Amino acid sequence: MQSMEGAKKHQLSDWLPTTNKEVKIRGWEQLDVILFSGDAYVDHPSFGPAVIGRILESYGLRVAIVPQPSVNDNLQDFEKLGKPRLFFGATGGCMDPMVSNYTASKKRRDKDAYTPNGDKGFRPDYATSVYSKILKEKFPDVPVLIGGIEASLRRVTHYDYWSDKLLPSILETSKADMLVYGMGEQPLREIVTLLQKGVPFSSLRNIKQTAVFIDQKEEKLPVVNGWEDVTINSHDACLKDKKTFASNFKVIEQESNKLKARRILQDVQGKTLVINPPFPTMTEKEIDGSFDLPFTRLPHPKYDKRGPIPAFEMIKFSINIHRGCFGGCSFCTISAHQGKFIASRSQESVLKEIDKVANMPDFKGYLSDIGGPSANMYQMKGKIQSICDKCVAPSCISPVVCSNLDTSHKPLTELYQAVDKHPKIKKSFIGSGIRHDMLVPEFNKNADPKELDAYTEEVMTKHVSGRLKVAPEHTSDPVLKLMRKPSFKYFHKFKERFDKINVKKKLNLQLIPYFISSHPASEVEDMANLAAETKDMGFQLEQVQGFTPTPMTVATVIYYSGFHPYTLKPTKTPKTKKEREDQHKFFFWYKKENKDWIKNTLNKVGRQDLLMKLLPENNSWKKNKNAKKVKNTFDDAVPFNKRKKKVRRTASSKKRRR
Repeated sequence: MQSMEGAKKHQLSDWLPTTNKEVKIRGWEQLDVILFSGDAYVDHPSFGPAVIGRILESYGLRVAIVPQPSVNDNLQDFEKLGKPRLFFGATGGCMDPMVSNYTASKKRRDKDAYTPNGDKGFRPDYATSVYSKILKEKFPDVPVLIGGIEASLRRVTHYDYWSDKLLPSILETSKADMLVYGMGEQPLREIVTLLQKGVPFSSLRNIKQTAVFIDQKEEKLPVVNGWEDVTINSHDACLKDKKTFASNFKVIEQESNKLKARRILQDVQGKTLVINPPFPTMTEKEIDGSFDLPFTRLPHPKYDKRGPIPAFEMIKFSINIHRGCFGGCSFCTISAHQGKFIASRSQESVLKEIDKVANMPDFKGYLSDIGGPSANMYQMKGKIQSICDKCVAPSCISPVVCSNLDTSHKPLTELYQAVDKHPKIKKSFIGSGIRHDMLVPEFNKNADPKELDAYTEEVMTKHVSGRLKVAPEHTSDPVLKLMRKPSFKYFHKFKERFDKINVKKKLNLQLIPYFISSHPASEVEDMANLAAETKDMGFQLEQVQGFTPTPMTVATVIYYSGFHPYTLKPTKTPKTKKEREDQHKFFFWYKKENKDWIKNTLNKVGRQDLLMKLLPENNSWKKNKNAKKVKNTFDDAVPFNKRKKKVRRTASSKKRRR
C-alpha cells in the first residue's frame, strides 16, 4: 500500500488529526482550527489543504482536517470534532470541483484523481459552498474562512460554465465570513496573529489578500492609509448586460497582478464585496519556510486499504521549485491564483527536499519532475524592481518579452546539475510543461543564445524520457494573439533547434505539442490550417484538448459575453455543441469517418488548397512514411484510469520496433 512502507518510520500523530481518536492521541481537548477539504488528505507540499494545515500548526495552533466529509447522510462528519476555538476552514481541494467532476463536454468523469482508487462521488459539486453552508447552519456563531482555487477564482461575479449562469462572489453562495484568495500563507499569518491578540474575527476587514462582505447599513468601509479603491460594476448590472460584465474583468485582472494594487469594491445584492489588495510576492525565505515544514509526504494511513491516490502517485517523487507564472495565457488560471511574479525556492531548500525524497523507503532513484507551473521560470524576475512596481501588464512575455525581465536559464541549469550530483539520484525528469518560446533567441531577445542552447541540451540529454512536452496551443496568429501566446513560427524555430540537438546527440526524442480547439477567435478555417500545418511537420495528433471555460480568465469572459474585456470589441467564439465538435474533428483529419465531412466543409468555404494538403488524392496518411505519430495526454481524450496503460503500450511497441 502507498503509505505502508513510509508509515514504518511514522506514528499516527505525525499526520494532522482527522478523527476524535487522533485528537486524543495528541492530548488535545479542543481544536483551534478545523479544515474541511474536497481532497483525500495527503500530507505533501503539493497539496494545498496539507500546506495550510502545516502553516497553521507552525503558528502553535491545534489543527485538524476532515477530508472529503460526507454530505449525503446525517452530516456527522461536520460535527464529530466539535467547535474550533478560532474558525473553520473550507476548500473544494486542489482543483475546482467542477473541473474535477466534469469534462469540457460537461460529462461526469468516471475518476477523481484526488480520491483513493480514483473513486468518484466523494467530492460534491461546488464543494466549498456546500461545506461552508453546512458549517454555518450547524455552527452559526463560528466564523468560516474559505480558500483554495475554487474560492480564489470565484471571488467576484463570474461565469459558471457548468450551470451556464453568471454567479455572484462565492462569498454570497457559500455564506462564509471571509475568503482568502491566492496562496494562503501570508494572509493566514496576519489573521492568526490578530485573532491570538483577541481581535474579533468580525473586525478583520482590511487583511490583504482576503475578501469580505460589508453591510454598509451597519458598518462603514474601513479606511486604510496608502490604499486606493476602485469600484467595478455591480452584480445586478452584470446580470443585465454582458458587455458591462466583460468590462469588469480588465480591472480585476490588472489589480490581481499589480505589486501595489487597489482595493476592489462591488455591490452584490445590497452588500458591498470588498476584495483587499494582494500581499507582495513571497520572498525566498518565506517560500522556503512553507516547503521546509514537517510533511510526512504521504497519504494518511487511513487510506492504506482503499487503494492508491492517483494525484499523489503522479507527484510522489516530484519537486516544486517555484510558484507563479508570468505567461498570462488567456485560457489559464495560474496567474489569477498564484500571481504573475515568480516566487522561487533557494537551491538549498530544494536539495534538502530532494534528500528527504531520496531517503524514502520505496524511492528507486528517479525524480518524476523538477518544475512548477511552467518548468523554466525559476529565479526569473524584473531587472529593475521600480519598473515592475508600476507595471499593469497581465503578461511579461506577450506580445513580446519585456525588456526588464531577466530570462536567464543559467540558475535553473545549475539547479538541475546540483540535483543530479546527489548520490541516490539516478535521473531527474522534467515533467512540467516547458515554455519553448523562451528558448528561441529570435523571440527571447533578452537571453544569451548560448545559455538557451545549454539549457535545451541539458533538458534533452538528461531530463527527458523519450518525449518533450511543449504547448504551442494553436497555429493561427490571430488566435495565438488572443491567447497571449507567440506566433507559431517560433514553434518552427524551436523544432529546428530540437531536431538539431536530437541528431547531434543521437537521442531519438519525440516532441509532443499540445493544441486547443474551440478557443475564442478560432474559426473552422483556423482549425483546418492547424491540421494541415501540423501534418506538414510530421505530426499526427490523437489526444487533444477542447477549450474549457473556467472562472477568472479572459477567454471565459469572451466565451460568455462575446466581448474582449480589454477592447470591448465583439469577439466570436465557438459555443454550440456542433461548433465545438466540428473544430475538434480537424485534429483527427486522418480518421476515415471524418474525411467526407472535411471534404464538404472545406469545399463550402472554398479552401480546396487545405483540402489538397489534408486529403490529397492517392496519398493517404499511411503512405507518408516520414510522418510521426504523436499522442498528447488530455482529459477529454483518454479516461484517467487508461492513460498510463496506453502510454506503456506505446513505449513497449517502440522497443519491439527497435
